[in-house]
Amino acid sequence: MIVRRRAVTAALAAGALLWTAGCSGTGGGPSGAGTEAPSRTAATASPSGPAAGETAPPTKGSVKVLRTIAEGLDTPWGLAPLPGGGLLVSSRDRATITRVDERTGRKTELGTVSGVAPEGEGGLLGIALSPAFASDHMIYAYFTSASDNRIVRVLYDEKKPAGEQLGAPDTVFKGIPKGLIHNGGRIAFGPDRMLYAGTGETGDRGLAQDTASLGGKILRMTPEGEPAPGNPFPGSPVYSYGHRNVEGLAWDDEQRLFASEFGQDTWDEVNAIRPGGNYGWPDAEGRSGNPRFVNPLTQWHTDDASPSGIAYAAGSLWVAALKGERLWRVPLRGTRASAPPQAFLKGEYGRLRTVVAAGGDRLWLVTSNTDGRGSPKKGDDRILELRVT
Repeated sequence: MIVRRRAVTAALAAGALLWTAGCSGTGGGPSGAGTEAPSRTAATASPSGPAAGETAPPTKGSVKVLRTIAEGLDTPWGLAPLPGGGLLVSSRDRATITRVDERTGRKTELGTVSGVAPEGEGGLLGIALSPAFASDHMIYAYFTSASDNRIVRVLYDEKKPAGEQLGAPDTVFKGIPKGLIHNGGRIAFGPDRMLYAGTGETGDRGLAQDTASLGGKILRMTPEGEPAPGNPFPGSPVYSYGHRNVEGLAWDDEQRLFASEFGQDTWDEVNAIRPGGNYGWPDAEGRSGNPRFVNPLTQWHTDDASPSGIAYAAGSLWVAALKGERLWRVPLRGTRASAPPQAFLKGEYGRLRTVVAAGGDRLWLVTSNTDGRGSPKKGDDRILELRVT
């Protein structure tokens, strides 16, 4: 897929009239976070004035770990629940997809996704099921190859022997910049049945503001990899830009999109995503007074977060923090935080990579202690089942 610079640049000028407003835990920086006048003690939330027809969940929530589903996982990254039961989990470094029985914890390796070239933060990253999975049995995967980051789909045939259940990859979309860091990697099908992908700027900061580049973006495309109808920049898969490294995508009950983003040394972010919105990187990290940029709905200092996966449940966003080693709850009213974020499980399970809604008040949570930055004392990586309010 090639983004045409002239078409996108012209569309950008038009889009700006409509939308003027707002490393995998590698960023160091001071601990703590700010309030309205930033202090060093708590994460910050945007003002949460009431919106018509919107209600907010309770100011304080709760998290209960119900059980460990499975453990002994190797560099787990993406998680995709199967409609008939079972969880698919990708291994970043081994390039495998494994099925986990959520009742017994039994693990069955489906096979290896060919073409993956793991290095640094790259490898086999996010996975998602086709919107037509019941009939086509396709698994989509975002991975780092020898030349780029790309999205493929593979046929899953559970009738074949374990280890041989994945077909040859069919490349849907390619040409996303790759690097040792900031490869993005989260993919998800939205309520519109379009495929969304979070990408990183690979450490080349200028890519994020360049709308002719696929780096530092959220992309929106058809299941076949074409720019989705209604995208803000005609002929382009770019949906939003000015991102540093997007590893989390989630929608609320009103089909509004939210994304997590790694900061550098100061502020990590969760953003409400607007089509054509410019989220500021590298000119802004966290909130800014520049009306060209969309401000985050909440932000944390990088020691407290390094946010990867996010999920929506019980009226809140739930954010898995890598360096922060905690699960953040961000209660919502519309596209604003209705109260300051609340932290759970701090240091109990180490680095947290992925969180996925499991229906009702339940979540699946995946740890990330075998990714080269985890602490051996935290133990093997695992999948947990949580109940949240």
